[in-house]
Amino acid sequence: MKKILWLVLLLLPFMVLAYSDYIIPGGDTLGIEVNSKGIMVIGFYKVKGKNINTFLEVGDKITYVNNEEVTDTNSLVKLIDKYMDNNEVLITYERNNKQYNDYLDLVLQNGTFRTGLYIKGNILGIGTLTYIDPATKVYGVLGHSLNLSETNQKIEIRTGFSYEANVTSFTRSTDGNPGSKNANINKNKVVGTIERNSNYGIFGLYNDIDSHKEKLKVAKLDEVTLGKAYIYTTNEDNQIKKYEIEIKEIDKDTDEKNIFFEVTDPELLKMSGGIVQGMSGSPIIQNDMIIGAVTRVLVDDVTNGYGISIVKMLEEGDNITE
Repeated sequence: MKKILWLVLLLLPFMVLAYSDYIIPGGDTLGIEVNSKGIMVIGFYKVKGKNINTFLEVGDKITYVNNEEVTDTNSLVKLIDKYMDNNEVLITYERNNKQYNDYLDLVLQNGTFRTGLYIKGNILGIGTLTYIDPATKVYGVLGHSLNLSETNQKIEIRTGFSYEANVTSFTRSTDGNPGSKNANINKNKVVGTIERNSNYGIFGLYNDIDSHKEKLKVAKLDEVTLGKAYIYTTNEDNQIKKYEIEIKEIDKDTDEKNIFFEVTDPELLKMSGGIVQGMSGSPIIQNDMIIGAVTRVLVDDVTNGYGISIVKMLEEGDNITE
């Protein structure tokens, strides 16, 4: 028994998490750009009145042409031109984490060879910074996975960067129709890398950390209470402001919807109508501690939404430093 106890105690230091006890809360609106691993099929069109390449499905990912890797849409076009023979080319594609090989048919129309496929390999949008860990430079955004809008599939990231973004306006949310935060993305100002896309957010390494920025204690879910709290998010003047919410339920048994809350701040309700797209990732603050991040809106009641525990995000962010 003593030997077993000694071994357990010896292993415990290696299980200590790397994230800091005090982190920098976000609220900044960021531009997000990622390139996926492979090119995703998002739809089909008819060529000369016919559907071609019917073996493919929406959500399939083309990864190789004649055993050469496809890195973006331009490389796909070049590889097709390079290896096309008798109006077809050998491709490798993935579906449900399994690889397949087949011949992609090409049809000449108006002087150009057509595939009959709508494809996408680059995603550009906005989200809200949740936190920066000043010790590791790891930062987290969104609080949920980054999915392709056409297929709702999680994107496997090949490369990615976040950029400075300036909020220009809000499209107000109404019940049944969530609105959006609108912003201009400055791709000349890179904020950091994007290296991981998980169910708990997207994560990378932040470039330049302002050491004078406010740091807040990390709160475990056991420390969160019902009642008043705040979210930090960017307003129409592109300023980070604190807005009041009411925490109505706490769920310790779910992975992604730990905090159920209602927006109660009159100024935020007037500006946005409630929770809008682009607000995902806004940090949730209670008792001067960072407790979580906004992740979801209730479509039928846009003043209500869910947040994820900050600890889940921090644990996931640790994975990129291993």
